[in-house]
Amino acid sequence: QVQLVESGGGLVQAGGSLRLSCAASGITFSINTMGWYRQARGKQRELVATVTYWGTFNYADSVKDRFTISRDNAKNTVYLQMNSLKPEDTAVYTCNLLVPRTLSNYWGQGTQVTVSS
Repeated sequence: QVQLVESGGGLVQAGGSLRLSCAASGITFSINTMGWYRQARGKQRELVATVTYWGTFNYADSVKDRFTISRDNAKNTVYLQMNSLKPEDTAVYTCNLLVPRTLSNYWGQGTQVTVSS
């Protein structure tokens, strides 16, 4: 059974930085895409960033040049370095793992990121 365990959320002032981590276990297929989504209160969930097993990146326009996604395939872990945080980045950030071969989609429990102005 695939499990995604996130860590690293919290409260930070505007302009500050946070680093999120998501460790996956129970993976059968190593060729997968891992990423982060977020949902602010009263809004729909949106993509933040994804990275494929081979290192292809995709970012939301709103976080380009501020956030960096990376992954350690040996550890089945994905990271999100968030710099120059803004109050509008406040949301629950959720880790996602997609296995293209099986179209299986897995989600973490989410971690709260709050940016104060």
